[in-house]
Amino acid sequence: MFTDMVGYTASTQANEARTLELLREQEKLVRPLLKTHKGREIKSMGDGFLVEFDSALKAIQCAVDIQRRIYERNAQPGLAPFQIRIGIHLGDVEQRGTDILGDAVNIAARLEPIAEPGGICVSGAVHEQVWNKISDKLEKLLPKALKGLQVPIDIYRVVLPWTVEERTSPSSGPTRLAVLPFANISPDPKDEYFADGLTEELITVLSQLRELRVIARTSVTPYKSTSKGVAQIGAELGVDSVLEGSVRKAGDELRITVQLIDVGTQEHTWANTYDRKLEKVFAIQADIARQVAEALRIRLRAAEEARLESRPPVRPESYLAYLRGRTLMHDPTQPALESAKQAFELAISLDPNNAPAHSGLSDVIRTIGWWYSAVPREEWDPICRRLVTRAIELDPNLAEAHASLGEILATDHEYVSAEKEFKLALSLNPSYSLAHNWYAGWLAVLGRTEEALREFSLAEGADPSWSYNLLYYALLLLWRGRPDEALAKIEKMGREESFGEAYHAGLACYHLARSDLPRALQEFDAWAEKTTEPRWRPLLQSLSYALTGKTEQSRALLRQEETLPALPGLQWIIAEIYCELGDLDECFRWMDKTTNLLMFVFDPRLEPARRDPRYQAFLRKWKLA
Repeated sequence: MFTDMVGYTASTQANEARTLELLREQEKLVRPLLKTHKGREIKSMGDGFLVEFDSALKAIQCAVDIQRRIYERNAQPGLAPFQIRIGIHLGDVEQRGTDILGDAVNIAARLEPIAEPGGICVSGAVHEQVWNKISDKLEKLLPKALKGLQVPIDIYRVVLPWTVEERTSPSSGPTRLAVLPFANISPDPKDEYFADGLTEELITVLSQLRELRVIARTSVTPYKSTSKGVAQIGAELGVDSVLEGSVRKAGDELRITVQLIDVGTQEHTWANTYDRKLEKVFAIQADIARQVAEALRIRLRAAEEARLESRPPVRPESYLAYLRGRTLMHDPTQPALESAKQAFELAISLDPNNAPAHSGLSDVIRTIGWWYSAVPREEWDPICRRLVTRAIELDPNLAEAHASLGEILATDHEYVSAEKEFKLALSLNPSYSLAHNWYAGWLAVLGRTEEALREFSLAEGADPSWSYNLLYYALLLLWRGRPDEALAKIEKMGREESFGEAYHAGLACYHLARSDLPRALQEFDAWAEKTTEPRWRPLLQSLSYALTGKTEQSRALLRQEETLPALPGLQWIIAEIYCELGDLDECFRWMDKTTNLLMFVFDPRLEPARRDPRYQAFLRKWKLA
């Protein structure tokens, strides 16, 4: 048996002291269980163990016990979670001193990384010995060639009961479907964007069916080229069925192969191959939607059938440029967003009637303006509104455009009109997670907290792995006095994004709200290490200084920020730092510049600002008094 701590190297680089403490906790937890199950510890490799057992059954019972104890430990409030992977193989070994060597050891070492965080993978040899002796299900994965072995071996994962319990139950409500990333088998590898874009387009088209809930792109992208089986993917995403396929593009010729698989039986319920011209791609998508609906016994309403038929035609070269832009937009870095902007602009120049390209261009200009551009919002915001309004004129059924218009209207204090747009967007696409998230944020600001929590929950159901929805969902739960539920969302963030930026941001806020300043400061440091935006780092350091009474150091970093171009996405944290410093004049000066109101309305640490008479003037400005 090989064990390994997930993310040990990266975690050490982010915060060595905390990681070493977690490592010691892991050792204290694991070693007694090895003894209980009569495992012989051969050696410890720093962040893991090599262990020998006299039976495969004892090894797998030990592994399950270890993962159960770690799961129970991580569920305790206030503890930084950790996870390990475990691989088990059965075979002969050579004893050499206190060590063991041989192919059996190497195979166990190769199986361990295949396991999911908190999971167990075993070889076919182990499966033969234990399949009828343990209560936990063993699920076969795709055969995989391991390094050093010429022939792929059978691999199984242990389906641990608590991982199944955590998944969204597909048994109630609308049928749930995941569209896995389509494989690109085109002669030109550069056509990868077309396969990715087509996947997203199919998600959008299928999401328009009211009796279907389709998982968003963010949550299915990690399954690209995965070795996980359909049953495992279905359990992790909480879906009834999986749609997968491949696309081959050669010039304007397309071959699209699609198959629908039932998660429960793992049988194909429908499959087809389409050989068409690129200009017929909308007709292919519409037919796939109809066939999937029929296979899943979903009744298409007349309005849904009409929408499938009424998509405005787009010139093929414009459509390709649009797909390239939409794919690039999922990379949040400035170069990728600038390239996406150019692709959308090209798509519109090639076909001025391309409605999705207008909506996409509005979204990307807004994102660049929010996080990267020194251009004042007063200049780019009207451009975004014109673009998205034009998109709706070209295609009144474009849910993405209605949601984007709703966000623009809400930011401009037009709440009644904004709510109409959000509701219309969600009636057109009930699975549009971003619309649920935007709507939730504004409902919270308007004081409709329970409705906001419901919308955050619906956004999570549509996109289970989207860390920033989980972050704001957790923060609202935390600020409404539900810390245990908040921590559960934060821990899920850690599992989904491997302890990334949003995870550390969530933990920092959690510990701060619980008055655990030392742990909050650790998480602020980890957040600063993980952030992809360099300008966050001095601001997080300034906040840490403010929290520890280092007033001058905090102010020095804020003065440095004043010399740089203003970015709307950063202004709320500057206001919060000034509040921590007790400088409410500067706090309100920066509050007047931001549109991120959730923090100011709910965060308990901003209570001094809310008690100030100027806060009511601030609310009146936003038409919220």
